[in-house]
Amino acid sequence: MKIYTRQGDDGSTGLFAGGRVSKDHARIEACGAVDELNAALGLAAANSSLSDPSREVLSTAQHSLFALGAELATPDADAAGTRMVTSAMVAELETAIDRLDSKLPPLTEFILPGGSEGAALLHVARGVCRRAERRVVTLCHQEESVSPEIIAYLNRLSDLLFVMARAENQTSGHADIAWRKP
Repeated sequence: MKIYTRQGDDGSTGLFAGGRVSKDHARIEACGAVDELNAALGLAAANSSLSDPSREVLSTAQHSLFALGAELATPDADAAGTRMVTSAMVAELETAIDRLDSKLPPLTEFILPGGSEGAALLHVARGVCRRAERRVVTLCHQEESVSPEIIAYLNRLSDLLFVMARAENQTSGHADIAWRKP
């Protein structure tokens, strides 16, 4: 099987459960942003300074994002039987956030993205996650066939990436970088 099909040469792309839409359709924008997020998580996970528990959390998130993308690529996921993102998945992210956050000093000010290389990559992934969330919200405004769990998952994942970045800085001996008002 060849990797190229030439079917998208006209500016359209196939959906998971069939049918074709323009490559700039809101559904494809959302899928593309989730794909970018998955790549950003892979880059962060490949960083040699990232702790093993963080790599494991990122691997789980990558698998979940693949399922989330498949669900997004299906206009009527309920009818197609492809609803895969659940409230339990959101709850798992919350558990990970609470576990990591309990070991961190409380935030008393805004912090800048950065610190260690691993933390900086997690902050980049967090920014990409927020973009994916915005693209999904745009899709929701245009179509009602997007599960609310998808938005909740992306929202919580960005929170987790923020806390993971702080934890990575703490583990590597880097302090959070406080924002200074000009």
